[in-house]
Amino acid sequence: MMRFMLLFSRQGKLRLQKWYLATSDKERKKMVRELMQVVLARKPKMCSFLEWRDLKVVYKRYASLYFCCAIEGQDNELITLELIHRYVELLDKYFGSSVLKAIEQADLLQEEDESPRSVLEEMGLA
Repeated sequence: MMRFMLLFSRQGKLRLQKWYLATSDKERKKMVRELMQVVLARKPKMCSFLEWRDLKVVYKRYASLYFCCAIEGQDNELITLELIHRYVELLDKYFGSSVLKAIEQADLLQEEDESPRSVLEEMGLA
């Protein structure tokens, strides 16, 4: 059974969350923070499955978004990976391919806004 699904950006901004078991807000925030740190620290060539707490985590990166599902130990990781892919296809079909691109562009703009020093360094002014 799937416990929860998270969508977050490369910068660690949570974009969507769906929980399938009752969990307190405090515990949710802690779990989200921990899991984002673990997933974002992994290298691109690493396996998309990992053991975390008492769960299996399956994730896939599309554009600048990570789609991440936590499943129970006896569940199949490959089926979950396929579920993520189908969900992305559904979003793409319903909203058009511009949705993922728009989110990626928003993240890039936000990234530029948060680091004005790097812009000054590029111009040789810092």
